[in-house]
Amino acid sequence: IFDKSLIGKILRSQLGKKKHLFDYFCYSIFCDPVKCESRNSLMSDVFDGYERHYCELSTNLTRKCNSASLLSHGDDKKGKLGEIKSGVDEADVLIRKMDLEARSLQPSAKAACLAKLREYKSDLNQLKKEFKRVSSPDANQSAREELMESGMADLHSVSADQRERLAMSVERLDQSSDRIRESRRTMIETEELGVSILQDLSQQRQTLLHSHSKLHGVDEAIDKSKKVLTAMSRRMTRNKWIVTSVIVALILAIILIISFKLSH
Repeated sequence: IFDKSLIGKILRSQLGKKKHLFDYFCYSIFCDPVKCESRNSLMSDVFDGYERHYCELSTNLTRKCNSASLLSHGDDKKGKLGEIKSGVDEADVLIRKMDLEARSLQPSAKAACLAKLREYKSDLNQLKKEFKRVSSPDANQSAREELMESGMADLHSVSADQRERLAMSVERLDQSSDRIRESRRTMIETEELGVSILQDLSQQRQTLLHSHSKLHGVDEAIDKSKKVLTAMSRRMTRNKWIVTSVIVALILAIILIISFKLSH
């Protein structure tokens, strides 16, 4: 078991004047996160050095390509093209070094470095295309070919856009057709429901008419019963007066008979 603090003091005393070596040993032996950050800073400085070198080289290559495009075919242009070719190869090597350096960094610095690296790769591809155009035997023919390629690409993009718009239009028509079919189905269901309601209302109307006819018959029967009761009441009253008259006549006859007998 090693005493990390003791080993650290010894390394600091021996390598104190060479801070980057001290940081590297601390990271290799102890995996100290603080020293690891220092090592990442050192590696980021290496990436920055590669980046500065590439930017200077890219600027020079762009300038040389522009000047070479103005030269006619001859030894001067061949020499210029040779310089550009070696510069492009050197830029390719720098891109590879930056790629390896960026992938060895911590995630916090790695993402930014890889984003820069993608831009530099795109720039390098443009330089290669420019070198190919300048180095071709007929630069005008190369320019025409690039123009035709760009035109074909635009045509393909326009065709793709038209197909996409056509597909979207067909999809919208399908959706509209589905909505129309759904509306028609809803309308048919509503019509069937309305017919059913009308049939129910017709049956209820027949029931109400039948009930009204029955009520009218009951009303007539009640009127007849009322007339019969009225006639019976009149007859009872008449009979009552007749009986009363008979009784009064009998009483008077009895009185007359009694008075007649008493007088004789």
